[in-house]
This record gives sequence, C-alpha cells and structure tokens, in this order.
Amino acid sequence: MVGKQLSKSLKNKKVLITSGPTWVSIDPMRVISNRATGELGHKLALALAKEGAKVTLLEGPVTKPLTASNVTIKKFCFYDELKALLTIELKKKYAIVIHNAAVSDYQLKDPFQVKVGSNKKRLTIDLFPTEKLINKIKKLAPRSLLVGFKLEDFKKAADVIAEAKALIANSQCDLVVANTLKGGYKAYLLDRNAKIWNHSRSRAELTKNLISALKENA
Repeated sequence: MVGKQLSKSLKNKKVLITSGPTWVSIDPMRVISNRATGELGHKLALALAKEGAKVTLLEGPVTKPLTASNVTIKKFCFYDELKALLTIELKKKYAIVIHNAAVSDYQLKDPFQVKVGSNKKRLTIDLFPTEKLINKIKKLAPRSLLVGFKLEDFKKAADVIAEAKALIANSQCDLVVANTLKGGYKAYLLDRNAKIWNHSRSRAELTKNLISALKENA
C-alpha cells in the first residue's frame, strides 16, 4: 500500500504518459474536443525525466506542445490514433503508465463523409460511447503500475472520490488521482485499496506527491 514501502529510485524506469485532449470527427473539417490543456501531463513528464526516468509522452492536440530533449514525444489528435498508439506502446514493457489524457467519451455513429453545409436550420448527430481505454491497459500490460485520473468540475470531494473508487475497481488502477474544481483545485491520491494517501491543492503539489508515491511503488 502507498506510504508503507521504502522509497525507490525512478532512474532508468520506463514511463508512459498520455496527455491532452482527444478529437472525434463530425465531418472532414469539424471535430468534437474538450478543454484539456495537457499541463499536468507536461509537469509529470518533466519531473519524472528529471528523476532519471525514461519518459515517453503521448501528447494530444494541445495549444502549447511540450518541447523537451529528455522526453520522447509522440503526437496524436483523434481518439482512434490514441487507441492505436497505446496498443503499440504497451507492448514495450513500461514500468509505469500514467493515463492522464482527456479521452473522448462519445463519438459519432456515422461521421459525415463530406463537410456539412452551414445553411442548415437544424443538424442532429448521433453519438455513442467510446471504449474506455483505461480498462484495456492492465490487460495489455499487466505488470505496469497504472495511474488513472478522475476529474469532475463542480462535484463535492466525496462524490469524485466515490467515482475514483469505481475507476479502481473497473480498470485495476494501482493509483488514482481524484480531482475536483469545486471550491478551488483539489486532488486526492488513492491507492489500489481505495485508501486516500494525500491531498493536493495545486498541480505542482500533486506532481510532487505523485512522484513520491511512484518511488514507493514502482
């Protein structure tokens, strides 16, 4: 359990991080996206590289891409591209997988094959759930330490922690970060037994606390 083991070095540990938003197509010109910035993924990638880890970052279409000589960066834009990249990368025996990307929850059943004209008075699109990529990770890489994230905007801490516990059960995460923006940024770090280890009030503090947890568990 987190907090009970001796601290280990992360030097030369292979770490895979997903970060940023994902797109799904409406038509050849339009997409559905989200507002994820990739900032936390960038902070984690840089901090882990500083610890000596061998970091690979799968980075979505962020406004400010990361540039770092000590991080291997592979780009994706669409949900299907991230799914394919994950499938390939998880064969490489990473010690740690940090799944921080804001993955699209829905996609069009039948994207339009040509650009939809702007003269329509009404446009209806049919959405259906995407496959939960985090639920595939332990199946493809059972020995990797998996870190998941559950973010809600204005839910109470107790509610987002309950959702984090469900995520642990469904995805077999070893650590989960439960985030809420209600009353200011709060992040709770839970271990695989759904026990809360610590509480952070900024992304910088969360980065520090998560790296400490990884040192004890990787």
